[in-house]
Amino acid sequence: MLGSSPLVFSSVSPQSPVAMTQLLLLIVALLVLGHVPPGRSEFKRCWMGQGACRPYCTKYETYMHLCPDASLCCLAYGIKPVAASKT
Repeated sequence: MLGSSPLVFSSVSPQSPVAMTQLLLLIVALLVLGHVPPGRSEFKRCWMGQGACRPYCTKYETYMHLCPDASLCCLAYGIKPVAASKT
């Protein structure tokens, strides 16, 4: 008869503390990786590749001008923009 053997779900519920810990670490790792942005979504570059277009600048940066998408072009304080020569 088909229904005479009981169903065993040993692979669904871990029986040892090690398996439970590994399952918990896997769930935490998947949750953390879900919140990390992909590498291609970095900030756009501006000011001859030395600045970054961002919604706001950090306390170690100053803003030079607006980027084409209306965000700020943030430059580090150590970078001195070169003035255009009038020749």
